[in-house]
Amino acid sequence: MTTSSSPLVPIGRSDLRVFPLALGGNVFGWTSDRDASFAILDAFTDGGGNLVDTADGYSHWVPGHTGGESETLIGEWIARTGRRDDLVIATKVSTHPKFAGLAPENIRAAADASLARLGTDVIDVYYAHFDDESVPLEDTVAAFSGLVDAGKIRTIAVSNYSADRIDEWMAVTEANGFHAPVALQPHYNLVEREFEGELRERAERHELGVFPYFALAKGFLTGKYRGGAVVDSPRAGGAAEYLDARGDAVIEALDAVAEAHGASLATVALAWLREQPTVVAPIASASRLEQLPDLLASATIELTPAELDSLTAASA
Repeated sequence: MTTSSSPLVPIGRSDLRVFPLALGGNVFGWTSDRDASFAILDAFTDGGGNLVDTADGYSHWVPGHTGGESETLIGEWIARTGRRDDLVIATKVSTHPKFAGLAPENIRAAADASLARLGTDVIDVYYAHFDDESVPLEDTVAAFSGLVDAGKIRTIAVSNYSADRIDEWMAVTEANGFHAPVALQPHYNLVEREFEGELRERAERHELGVFPYFALAKGFLTGKYRGGAVVDSPRAGGAAEYLDARGDAVIEALDAVAEAHGASLATVALAWLREQPTVVAPIASASRLEQLPDLLASATIELTPAELDSLTAASA
């Protein structure tokens, strides 16, 4: 496998620098129990990783859960290890059942609740998880900026926002002298490429570092659902939508590149995403410790221009 060292990458215009793979915390306390989550966090940080992406709503959809389970486990890991300074923590507001939406008072209360669960005094990257058009955008933007001024968050970011709404957020920021977002989290991977239009143009224009979620297409890009395999994971039901001729072509192209490097399909798919314009780090999660090495390898594997082109063409 052709690899290189993995320098840390800046997030937009901020002074935060991160490993070019983000660890998704959506599985912590759900498909990854406490012991497995701790082992994964240990191995991720030992392997050079530092950015952990979570949300206050993870994993309220699980029977018996109320939201905040992922943040709580990350906080317990920090308390156990004392390694807060080894992490860049990204979390989000708007989907916790007790803190839904983006009204200013809700943003402030949700941030305090996240800080308590995480056991830290500052959130490094704080996302508006989903747009909330029921609240005047000026009010939402002011609340986020106020959290920076209060020292409770370092940087602001947006997730699942349209190109036009990103423009509006930036206009409000400029008109009022607020702190501007530095990152964008969209749905983007080798088989979901809508991001490459207006959203990527906005990321370039506004200097937003991009952190794609569903980077492995709900498991499809690992290759384990090829040839009519049954999709039975609680996380991966959506992978079935890619089981078509285009999906087959993508898997075939991944197979060829993976074989050339002695790497897994997941490693190659994440490496392709890492190399796309504006992308700082794909977000990928591991429910089991043995899944992590392939994810970490994506940060250092070097694909040739021809290999990148072959993957791009296969998924066109």
